[in-house]
Amino acid sequence: MPTSPISPLIDKIAVIGVGLIGGSVASALKERGLVGHVVGCARSAPTLDMAMERGLIDSSTTNVGEAVSGSDVVLLATPVGTMASLLPQVGEALQAGAIVTDAGSTKRRVVDIARDALSDHFEHFVPAHPVAGSESSGPAAARSDLFVDHWTVLTPTAETNSVSIQKIAQLWEQIGSHIKIMEVDAHDRVLGMTSHLPHIVAYALVSQLAQQVDQDDCLALAAGGFFDITRVAGSDPVMWRDICLDNKEVTVELINAYQTILDRIKESITESDGESLEGLFKAAKLLRNRLETIKTESKN
Repeated sequence: MPTSPISPLIDKIAVIGVGLIGGSVASALKERGLVGHVVGCARSAPTLDMAMERGLIDSSTTNVGEAVSGSDVVLLATPVGTMASLLPQVGEALQAGAIVTDAGSTKRRVVDIARDALSDHFEHFVPAHPVAGSESSGPAAARSDLFVDHWTVLTPTAETNSVSIQKIAQLWEQIGSHIKIMEVDAHDRVLGMTSHLPHIVAYALVSQLAQQVDQDDCLALAAGGFFDITRVAGSDPVMWRDICLDNKEVTVELINAYQTILDRIKESITESDGESLEGLFKAAKLLRNRLETIKTESKN
């Protein structure tokens, strides 16, 4: 675990959205002594009450402007579909030099909204995406070690202030993340393939099971493979609705490519072409094994 600095990295941070991601960031910062004060902001008073009870935040408000006022850093940890309404409110209450960052799974639309909403303050907006999570949600699911040994991708633009980038990178590093810098659209393409499409596949598989006439037997006999591949279908539907729509062009392109592969598999089965089917499965197995090796090496 990174050592705590003598003085806090951040005097005051406003965490807008105190669910799994926002609550975990707040908890990690507080546990490591990296922040002087955490003000949590959410629409739901019970959500804020739970965050307070768990010690994730030091104070709470349902008013965005009140949370942002006087904060050195503002973290937007809400579904990406809320950014169009939230960012203008944030922009109106920012103090000079305050840094704004987010934790959204898509970046292009958020960056475009922030450019308009934050105006002259846009140079201090550092887009970020912690590639960590859980199928659970809400402050009850927050934990301080959520980001340890996971990547956080930063997607600054040519206009982003270098000191602000360094500050946000340091924030994520201090709570256990590895930092990767990517161009905005490259991020959306890569995460579309490695995160967004797998979630869509998981939701589709569970939806297909729901249509089976022998659904009860399917549920009773579902084995480890089905649970492994559909685990993420337990994720927040609102969040994933917004992600798919925000990254629409990439998502549709990836679904089309996936359907092409399914068509190849279907054709091989229909034609009893075992050689073609085995070849596709072998190639996939080799790449999957390589992924395991890369994952293991990245932790060492």
